[in-house]
Amino acid sequence: MAISQKRSKRKVSGGRYRPFRKEKLRDTGRDPTFTKLGNNKVRKIKVRAGKEKRVLLSANIINVYDSKEKKYKKTNIKTVLENPANRHYVRRNILTKGTIIDTDLGKVRITSRPGQNEVLSGVLVK
Repeated sequence: MAISQKRSKRKVSGGRYRPFRKEKLRDTGRDPTFTKLGNNKVRKIKVRAGKEKRVLLSANIINVYDSKEKKYKKTNIKTVLENPANRHYVRRNILTKGTIIDTDLGKVRITSRPGQNEVLSGVLVK
């Protein structure tokens, strides 16, 4: 069965909503991309209008912005320290937006969305 992004068929009370139209292809979704800590791996996904999206499956390098020097630096990721999306993502080393990671430069907060684009960027945390 396909993943759907449309309204649920059931109300909070358990009653059913009457369908106002049939299911459309535009209502389909996809499984979440759990970007993990590891060697860089990218996958292409076909999206609407004949375009393609490049999704990051795993990464070990991040572009870090240092606000004091006002420069970007490329550095290695050591481990995941905390993840506001889900506390269980920490032990699985899953990278999402807002995750605090440990790098060679110090603690970094991820500002990009690794499940949506192939670049991993972040900001140094004081």
